[in-house]
Amino acid sequence: MDLEANKQIYTRYIEEAFNRGNLSVLDELLDPDYVYRDAPPGTPEGPAAIRQVVTMFRTGFPDVEITLDQLVAEGDYVCARATTRGTHRGLIFGLEPTGNAVTMKGMTMVRIANGKIVESWVKNDVAGLMAQLGAGG
Repeated sequence: MDLEANKQIYTRYIEEAFNRGNLSVLDELLDPDYVYRDAPPGTPEGPAAIRQVVTMFRTGFPDVEITLDQLVAEGDYVCARATTRGTHRGLIFGLEPTGNAVTMKGMTMVRIANGKIVESWVKNDVAGLMAQLGAGG
């Protein structure tokens, strides 16, 4: 296991898929049997789960940008503390665009095997995000 290579895989995943909207990179970076451990009910299985999440966030916040504030790797795992920023310009969570600039903190852990992300655990401050959108929290 190469800890730096695993960090680079995760960084590329965030930069390409989320920040640039390049969904084709998911075929390269996600294992076909990928598991999103904290997926909300109704989320598709496998890589389709992340396609849905990326599409949802890039629709709601077309300028979305995730900054990786800290990356820690050990064994097959990479853990990231991140800040997500964007401007609410599209429908998300059933909320019409507010134009609000938002910031959301979060932490993610992924397991990487054979150069692919095979599972992830994601904890974001969704309640704080909803409050910034005027939906309580």
